[in-house]
Amino acid sequence: MKNRDSAQLRVDQINAFEQELKQLRSEQVVTLSEDQQQLITSYHQKIRSQLSTQFDVDFNAGGKSLTMGMQVASFIGALALAVSVFFLFFQYWGFFTTPVQVAVLITAPLLTLAATYWIQAHEESGYFAKLAGLISFACVVLNIFMLGQIFNITPSDNALLLWSVYGCLLAYAFNIRLLLVASILCLYGFIAARIGAYNGMYWLSMGERPENFILPALLIFVIPSIFKHIKQPDFSIIYRVFGQCGLLLAILVLSFWGRASYLDWNSDVIEGFYQITGFVFSACFIGIGLKNHWKSVLYTGNTFLVIFMYSKFFDWWWDWLPKYLFFFLVGLSAVLVLLIFKRLRLLQNQAEESLTS
Repeated sequence: MKNRDSAQLRVDQINAFEQELKQLRSEQVVTLSEDQQQLITSYHQKIRSQLSTQFDVDFNAGGKSLTMGMQVASFIGALALAVSVFFLFFQYWGFFTTPVQVAVLITAPLLTLAATYWIQAHEESGYFAKLAGLISFACVVLNIFMLGQIFNITPSDNALLLWSVYGCLLAYAFNIRLLLVASILCLYGFIAARIGAYNGMYWLSMGERPENFILPALLIFVIPSIFKHIKQPDFSIIYRVFGQCGLLLAILVLSFWGRASYLDWNSDVIEGFYQITGFVFSACFIGIGLKNHWKSVLYTGNTFLVIFMYSKFFDWWWDWLPKYLFFFLVGLSAVLVLLIFKRLRLLQNQAEESLTS
């Protein structure tokens, strides 16, 4: 097993097999001798013991609930500790001389990184290592920010790239999904800032042109397809979902705010163009999700297709249709969407059956 997720999947498969075998035996579909049953049970117990020792997996629903609680507590604790470090710096920062400030800023990320590696080596679950990794990332962010203030350095979008790279390295080294999200957001900002700068904008004004985020969104979406060596399956989902959301959100904003576009067209024409583009991309993502069995891509495409559809319903019909007729049309469209989704689910099930046969 390569990681905890694959180990947990194996345990879930064993549990499902045992439940199905129990059902088959009760219905007298399968009959096993005592020796065969004992051999299977011993084999599964051995696998469970190995995976429990190596990956701290959960054996039942109660354990999974506790694990989810630990993940929530880890997330809240990491954010709280990172904010605590931030305010600690500012609370006593003025009492230090410049050399001491620089020394603290340089050593803090290194010490927290070393602590993260030490905790990872001595703690099986990985929760405390993730806490330390998030604190290390916060220290690097403070490092760049405070050094810029100390030496009066002009703010630069290069800091976003540095934070993205460091966050990505920590995410892969310690399997920290939250840091991967932070890394993706920083990468979004860096590429969008560069695109804005190439078009004559100040890099901090990148949000004024939503089209700045279209290219980084596409790049982030295809990263798992380009780099096949990405081992964590959850990371691939994060890349694809954040790529989809970045692209479709930018298109959604432009469908209502045509004046923010780089296109030298009439504002109404731009909005109409992006309205159609939003429907097309949402449908394309649904098709990609069905073809490649990417449920996250399918669900995200479905969600944005509904958002585009209902936002346009409101934009087109709310002012001139009677309210009862407006909501009647919305209800009919909901029925239509339900039928479409039912058909898509049928196609997906048929595709999965063809793969297993």
